[in-house]
Amino acid sequence: MEQIQTFVGYHNALMQLVRSRGFIGRDKRHKLEALGEFCGELLKVDKTSIWKVSVCGNTLKRELHYPQIGAGEDGSISLSRQQHGAYFSALDAAEIISADDAATDLRTRSFRHGYLDKEDIVSMLDAPIFDGHRLVGVICLESRQPRCWTLADIALVTAVADTINLINTHEAWLNSRKELDYVTHHDDFTGLLNLRSLRNQINRLVGDDTHDPFALLWLDIDRLNAINNGMGFHVGDKVVSEVAARLRGMLLPGKETVARVGGDEFAIVYRFPQDLDSMHEAVDVILQTICHPIMVGEHRVQVTASVGISFFPYDGADTSTLIRHSESAMYHAKACGRRQAQYFNEDISATAKARFLLESQLSEAIEAGVLSVVYQPIMSADSHSVVSAEALVRWQHDSLGFMSPAEFLPLAYEAGLIAALDLWVLERVCRDIQQSQAQGLLMPPVAVNLSADAIMDPMLADRVWALLEKYQVQGSQLELEVIEDAIKGDSKVLRRTLEELVRMGIKLSIDDFGTGYSSLLRLKNLPFSKLKIDHSFIQDLPDDQDDCAITLSILGMARGLGLKVVAEGVENHEQEAWLQHQGCDYLQGFKYHKPMPIDAFLGLLVTV
Repeated sequence: MEQIQTFVGYHNALMQLVRSRGFIGRDKRHKLEALGEFCGELLKVDKTSIWKVSVCGNTLKRELHYPQIGAGEDGSISLSRQQHGAYFSALDAAEIISADDAATDLRTRSFRHGYLDKEDIVSMLDAPIFDGHRLVGVICLESRQPRCWTLADIALVTAVADTINLINTHEAWLNSRKELDYVTHHDDFTGLLNLRSLRNQINRLVGDDTHDPFALLWLDIDRLNAINNGMGFHVGDKVVSEVAARLRGMLLPGKETVARVGGDEFAIVYRFPQDLDSMHEAVDVILQTICHPIMVGEHRVQVTASVGISFFPYDGADTSTLIRHSESAMYHAKACGRRQAQYFNEDISATAKARFLLESQLSEAIEAGVLSVVYQPIMSADSHSVVSAEALVRWQHDSLGFMSPAEFLPLAYEAGLIAALDLWVLERVCRDIQQSQAQGLLMPPVAVNLSADAIMDPMLADRVWALLEKYQVQGSQLELEVIEDAIKGDSKVLRRTLEELVRMGIKLSIDDFGTGYSSLLRLKNLPFSKLKIDHSFIQDLPDDQDDCAITLSILGMARGLGLKVVAEGVENHEQEAWLQHQGCDYLQGFKYHKPMPIDAFLGLLVTV
């Protein structure tokens, strides 16, 4: 009873601290210092310290110390898992380490010569700090005298560790919002603004009441594929990076926005004076800036660019038209021999007409059902079994041959065909599931991507229900994936549609998670059960610390919301091992299987 009363007193004192206005208003470091001082004085221990676990989980580093280290003293100490395996194992197992005699305790005796003797420590009380299931730190109470730690002491240090976890979680959430906000608006390779940000900028200029004219320049690096094929992709990447740096640093009066809008394409918004001569001079500066040779190791690479230019409001009064016309002018510049600029005019509109013809052919292909669907398996966390698959659309054009989705999906978006294409893919998947059942084979759940156009259709639930009835498919056999931007609006129609789909037994997931940010605050209120981490965060794991941090924050957020996580784009063992260690639920990528036709996919199911 006395121990309970003691802890109640401790707990009340802790609550009084963390709820005080002075504590709430502090930054993270000062909050942790206050908690360390609180434990030290309340439990009358000689030292209190807070340690942080490295991203790889193999090192502990002392971050804070109470009493504070005096001037000139070095309080930084690191402890490695290799040297103190028993201690780390106890922390991994979420043990509270109450070592009355730290020098003999099996978990802490490895500290004796390198730490205990040096710090003059006899007794230790350590509590692990977790973020979900991941160990992120330790709070350590130390005494220079033999001490028998009571249940009240242990309960208090546990409560303080939980409080630190809440502080860390809040900070990680704020940081992840900032990181994801940056990723949403910037190209992750060059740091320039991305196409979304470019569109937003042009929208603002177009909507400005002054209607001041401006130019949109669309640039494409000439023959980059030849550089990639002849000298290697690392050289091509260096060329793209260097061109981006030159465009960013170029001193050009009137240059307002520089964006990377594709693999080797850039765009510039240029506020030109009224005389066209200044525009010609600006174009010459841009071409000459790009044209200077680029040194990549011992290679001297000569680079040129083709530029297309459209003017607001003369060549278009809206963002899409301006982009389309400047891009058409750029293709005309390439056709005229590259290394030059072309201004959009009506003659160049023949390119746009050819694009319109391709849009018409895509529409006919959807109606005629001549597209195809392939399936990429999604693996269990241990990578041993197929748990689901993603359906992907393909187009074998009659005259142009195989067309990459990167070529025709943007076309479908711009032509307003994407919702019809989504439904065509969904129907083909339902048909394949029905046919597999007729053969006595049970396909795992299949994920189908839905665009913003499709998900915002108020009739979507009815259309999906009609397909389930037509092909006798259970809702549980389907998963529907939507990108974050598709759910950023606060729409009653969207919420009702998602809830109706879930009532059919269909699982919903967020695709390419991390490339948008506006839905983060709303995820808990929408019926999603899964997140797919965008491949751009996976490709450089585990070497890129930023990607590690972002991926860990997404995994932690998903666990907190009760969502499963799929990592897409897994291509090697190092990525796989890191993701498995961090507790990722499902894995997808070329390491396991490439997208395959339905017959090959069914054959795979028979063999596994």
